[in-house]
Amino acid sequence: MRAAFTFEPMKNITVEYRHNFPLDPVDVVRVFDQSGIKRPTDNLPRIARMFAAPCLLLSAWVNNELVGLSRSLTDYAYCCYLSDLAVNRQYQGLGIGKELVKRTQAIIGDEVSLILLAAPDAMSYYPTLDFELAGNAYVVRRKR
Repeated sequence: MRAAFTFEPMKNITVEYRHNFPLDPVDVVRVFDQSGIKRPTDNLPRIARMFAAPCLLLSAWVNNELVGLSRSLTDYAYCCYLSDLAVNRQYQGLGIGKELVKRTQAIIGDEVSLILLAAPDAMSYYPTLDFELAGNAYVVRRKR
């Protein structure tokens, strides 16, 4: 069971965004754990494989510390699957997640659909970013 954290929103910070910048799996695990997103962070080699060759990787940095990331798989022509969007809880509410999505959309362009599977806890977040609920999706769940 994780302890609940309460953070005051940070203001007047400078966030640097990087495109396809290689990430250290240890930093990725830290952001995942501090964001609340559920990923296999107890399996560092698996995290490393997840970030070894993504098609589109955006990251957010404050004072050279990774604080947010988005990872997408795309053909840059028709569809883009936004697989991971995570922001350290301490930096949530500052628009970093929104900016990562906005930058993803700018890179893939208007001809490409942006698709994601929302975690149950994030179902109310994505409509605020203009995502529409899709009633025609199917999934074969991973076994682990």
